[in-house]
Amino acid sequence: MSLDCEIVTTRTGARAIRDRLSGELMHPVVGPCVEAQRLYVQSAELPRRLAQPNVEPLVVLDVGLGAGSNAAAAWREATSPSAVRRMKLLSYERSLDALGLALDPGESEQFGLEGAVGDAARALRVAGEHRGERVHWCLRFGEILQRLAEESDAIADVVFWDPFSPDANPELWTYGAFAAARRVCRPGATLHTYSGATSIRAALLLAGFSVGFGEIIGPGRRATVAATDLSLLREPLDSRWFRRLERSSVPLPPDAPPDAWERLRAACQFR
Repeated sequence: MSLDCEIVTTRTGARAIRDRLSGELMHPVVGPCVEAQRLYVQSAELPRRLAQPNVEPLVVLDVGLGAGSNAAAAWREATSPSAVRRMKLLSYERSLDALGLALDPGESEQFGLEGAVGDAARALRVAGEHRGERVHWCLRFGEILQRLAEESDAIADVVFWDPFSPDANPELWTYGAFAAARRVCRPGATLHTYSGATSIRAALLLAGFSVGFGEIIGPGRRATVAATDLSLLREPLDSRWFRRLERSSVPLPPDAPPDAWERLRAACQFR
């Protein structure tokens, strides 16, 4: 059977998944395990959130399951001795080829899928879910925006937004896509993504998020953190960033509403 992706070795020696159609790599710089831990688990403060007792599970939306490394890192955190709160992990994906490759016994350690979490991921791939003592992991298979539209309002505490780039998946980086994500976020929720593109940060702002700088991912490059409340951001975008937005050659997403500039200027973090 022909797969839509393959495993390759990057210039840094890390293993990565390459999409055959677009040529894009998943986790191309530091490798899947390091990126999953830094940009998603640590940025979302999962250890702190899971250490706080709560009868309701922490709901994490893993948008772009891919090879499963982000979800696996969250799963391991939720099953660590310090975690007292249960987790519900919802993974959205339209192809399981990358996960299948990453689960190969010769590759699974490179993608953080060895041991018990690998067993959980195999069950997810076959049955669509894995219910453990600490984590209920569910697969939302199909077109991501369609599956998001089927969710109830305000279900998510954390969103990992990690599809391929706008060149490969343009529909997942629009104002409309982030409005769909905002609808399913509870008060106090945060969204984390590797992209720092100006138009994508503008799309998040237009969707109703407060937006800030995330982890450093390369020279002059920062990831992005969005939140339902400005107080949740360590380093919000400020007036200096807004001036750069005004000078940008591509400031807005392609589906920006007609009153986009008025809405951006009115955002509370720029007042």
